[in-house]
Amino acid sequence: MAKTKKPLPILTNVIITDIAAEGKAIAKVNDMVVFVPFVVPGDVVDLQVTRKKSHFMEARAIKFHCYSDNRRTAVCEHFGICGGCKWQILLYSEQIRYKQKQVVDNLTRIGKIELPDISPIKGSARTEFYRNKLEFTFSNKRWRTNEEIAEGKVFDTMNAVGFHIPGQFDKVLDINKCWLQTEDSNEIRNEVRHYALEKGLTFFDLRNQEGFLRTMMIRTSSTGELMVIMVFFHEDKKAQDALLQHIAYKFPQITSLLYIINSKANDTITDQEVFVFKGNECIYEEMEGLKFKIGPKSFYQTNSEQAYELYKVTRSFAKLTGNELVYDLYTGTGTIANFIAHQARQVIGIEYVPEAIEDAFVNSKLNNINNTLFYSGDMKDILNAAFIQKHGKPDVIITDPPRAGMHVDVINAIIFAEPKRIVYVSCNPATQARDLNLLDSNYKVTAIQPVDMFPHTHHVENVVLLERK
Repeated sequence: MAKTKKPLPILTNVIITDIAAEGKAIAKVNDMVVFVPFVVPGDVVDLQVTRKKSHFMEARAIKFHCYSDNRRTAVCEHFGICGGCKWQILLYSEQIRYKQKQVVDNLTRIGKIELPDISPIKGSARTEFYRNKLEFTFSNKRWRTNEEIAEGKVFDTMNAVGFHIPGQFDKVLDINKCWLQTEDSNEIRNEVRHYALEKGLTFFDLRNQEGFLRTMMIRTSSTGELMVIMVFFHEDKKAQDALLQHIAYKFPQITSLLYIINSKANDTITDQEVFVFKGNECIYEEMEGLKFKIGPKSFYQTNSEQAYELYKVTRSFAKLTGNELVYDLYTGTGTIANFIAHQARQVIGIEYVPEAIEDAFVNSKLNNINNTLFYSGDMKDILNAAFIQKHGKPDVIITDPPRAGMHVDVINAIIFAEPKRIVYVSCNPATQARDLNLLDSNYKVTAIQPVDMFPHTHHVENVVLLERK
């Protein structure tokens, strides 16, 4: 006979006390840690436990007895369902305070090294409409909210265009208004949905791998340019040309209207051919008079204004006089390399993605920068003793790795290279702290500057200066 599962308990009058990882908050009940989404410290709530383990529980708030003084009303109608902007209900002053705390906690708890005072975090001037890139998914499996199910709401169509629901790979939340990108983005997405439904265009079925409309990417720039990339699952020239012509007519402000036919099992477009329907093949970003080419596959920091703040900190920490050889590791499209090139003797960038390196060369040429070199390949394979002996030991190394941090072989190569200074830019202070510990025998941390790139999320960038002991 099957065991009957005990119903999970309801916890009453619980005070939310702190912020945890991944944007969740923390409460303690009988010395047991409880992780709760969509609440803030100071809230007093009843909790329905959803998962119970020996050392922790997960729960959701089912009743609020008292709201925190640090709470604000969410502006987005999709808050609590969409997976983004989980801290939207927390005052921005508190958001950046917790991000500062996250950096301090990670560097001290994981790094276990001597640290200087950590500078106050640089907050973002804009906390809404700050992103320059968003990607939307078309799906024939619209996510229905709990309220819609309870009301028995019936939809004329289950087609949706918006964001994937966390933990539901084939379900998409139909987005009416997103507060992350300019209003052009909302108007274009809603118009494309309206047109597609009116014309009976099929939305993608991820499980069965069928349908016409797959994804749509919208990119904007500080120069006022606007790029739209429509991705179709299969070719239907008549239908795709009619849709693209409609978009071009409705939105003359689009400077780059592109399309892709992607019949693969996944949504990545890095290996796909891009076709220009109207306008230019790219848009441009500008920073201190420098221009950066942004194509449909290009990586560029998604908060342009804060990217400038981040790069200024990086350049300041590098302490360049014009005589230095600089290695820029994980250079991407060479944005940092080109940004600092005029203050260095030479900058050598290394990046895994070949297309990004092509953009890096273009960006140097575009800005008449002649003292950069770029190499493509796996960092741990390229940055070795032979490479360093060929190009010379760098005076400064700037490294901006992915969230996983640096491979131990890369760290050993940095130590072998013996730069006077290392500027470590990180989007994950936990892995950064681990790497700082490995560098501690040879380098001392002398400056730390957190930067908030993503308001209303738990993510934080951190820049650390290390100097050779």
